Amino acid sequence: MKVANQMTFVRRLKSLLAVLVLTGILSGCLSIPEKIISKGFEDAQVESLKLDKLAMIPAPVQQPVVAVYSGAFSDRTGQRKSNSEFALFSTAVTQGGEAYLIRALKHTSNGNFFRVVERVGIDHITKERQIIRSTRKDFKEKVQMQPLLFAGLLMRGGIISYDSNVKTGGTGARYLGISASKQYREDIVHISLRTVSVSTGEILIEVLVTKRLLSVGVSSDLFRFYEAGTELVEVEVGATVNESMAIALQKAVETAVYETIQEGKVKGFWAFQEE
Repeated sequence: MKVANQMTFVRRLKSLLAVLVLTGILSGCLSIPEKIISKGFEDAQVESLKLDKLAMIPAPVQQPVVAVYSGAFSDRTGQRKSNSEFALFSTAVTQGGEAYLIRALKHTSNGNFFRVVERVGIDHITKERQIIRSTRKDFKEKVQMQPLLFAGLLMRGGIISYDSNVKTGGTGARYLGISASKQYREDIVHISLRTVSVSTGEILIEVLVTKRLLSVGVSSDLFRFYEAGTELVEVEVGATVNESMAIALQKAVETAVYETIQEGKVKGFWAFQEE
């Protein structure tokens, strides 16, 4: 009888411990949305260059004038987002790649290397200039408009390849109903950037850059019966971190611009002031 009472006490103690563990895990899970919500309410931030050495490049002796037209740096892959089961309607990469290129060119050497002219919205500029000319003509104003700055170089290219699930794998272990696992996935994006002479149409510099994207997921779970197999405790927690496609593309574009500048220096297209 005494042994039976001891067995009952041990079973109840195990059940109590399981309930305490389950309560602690659930309370931790319930606190996660609060952290996510509070983080989502943070103020917007101005993004800086991801490649610090691009801002540290010395200013050139003469600033090249560069133009980037609409669609000059776009998605050439046609790749669709995937949820590991089927393709979605959304594209896997951004359709506004020229924005990253213009930003990288404009912030090179802290804005002292290239003179970037607006060509994405050239139609709007032309219309506004026509309005100004018409207004000044009607009121007989003698002030002349300054001519538009023309570019000597064109920057063109695009996202030419996006390979998903190039590498996948993971590790895991289970012992007495307690398990832990880790999975990873690797994608690769390729971009191309060309520097073209406006006067001759010749491709002066061509750069190809590869950037890897890593996604990692970890999970653990508890699956165990108590009270002679009559009570089940099952707990599962996990988290996944995916490298941002936008940040990866920004890094790739900035790397391509940096390599373009270095190759142009070697070929004598421009020189640095410190030299």
